[in-house]
Amino acid sequence: MTTATAEGARVEIQSLTKRFGDFTAVDDLTFTVEPGRITGFLGPNGAGKTTTLRMLLGLVRPTSGTATIGGRTYQHIPHPITTVGAALEATSFHPGRSGRDHLRVLAATAGIPTSRVDEMLELTGIPAAASKRAGGYSMGMRQRLGLAAALLGDPSVLVLDEPANGLDPEGIRWLRGFMRHLAGTGKTILVSSHMLQEVEQTVDDVVIITNGRLVRAGRMADLHGTTTSLVRTSDPERLAGALRVADLTSQPAGDGVLTVESADLRAIGDVALRAGVPVWELRQQTSDLEDLFFALTEGTNRNLGDGASAPPPDGSRTPVPSAPVEGGGR
Repeated sequence: MTTATAEGARVEIQSLTKRFGDFTAVDDLTFTVEPGRITGFLGPNGAGKTTTLRMLLGLVRPTSGTATIGGRTYQHIPHPITTVGAALEATSFHPGRSGRDHLRVLAATAGIPTSRVDEMLELTGIPAAASKRAGGYSMGMRQRLGLAAALLGDPSVLVLDEPANGLDPEGIRWLRGFMRHLAGTGKTILVSSHMLQEVEQTVDDVVIITNGRLVRAGRMADLHGTTTSLVRTSDPERLAGALRVADLTSQPAGDGVLTVESADLRAIGDVALRAGVPVWELRQQTSDLEDLFFALTEGTNRNLGDGASAPPPDGSRTPVPSAPVEGGGR
């Protein structure tokens, strides 16, 4: 059995299933999250993402299968706050307590020095607001406070649910760089998000689920499929003929544009030059994450079908620990 280390720990989801009565929220789900990498966890609303994360953190009991961190279930990690930090909600704090006091309570409960509180406030960019009541924080400030709490124990694994919600563009850029820095130190990062364009710029690996089942998983760089090229010209028919002679397949895309089944821009440009056809635009193109996401999930959202409502993702039929989640404690 492997154990968590300061350099990161592998998160393993194996045949994980959760049923609420007749409703299957998560269905035989299997994937891994590797140390030193950021993994994006994606799916439509109601796909089972939050239920999966809550099972990983010991807040919901699986019907079958396992969810482990460094080879152990959350309940069997000796000092979880130093192994896994999680931010599942941006409201898990007393509204009348200051941000600094919120972190002090968590630190005292876990035996963490108070000095670490101010370090995390500085690191997440909220020292000026630390003395203000957390109930008056903006959504973006709440997200930063949740992240500060998740990092209190310097955990090797971070589990973040929609961490960019409420952040302004500057905050989103900061978060992207911050997660990249943490992954660079060897930490394992699993992040659930609906912001597909931001995910595409941030993550190394992607896991996409729908209706509780895995539909695609792999490295971000490998999920786009074959790279094609776009070429715009005044005479697309003539260029298409010249490309055929050169064993390059193309398809018309309107407005003088051809989509060529090749990533070799030099070869396409040479063909156009030999054919005497002017080129107005020539570039590679790949399907982006948004295209892939909707191709895999469009029309599959069970919550949009017959109007039936699914059980709440927090698994209200299972007792949930009362201590804050984001600090990694139970």
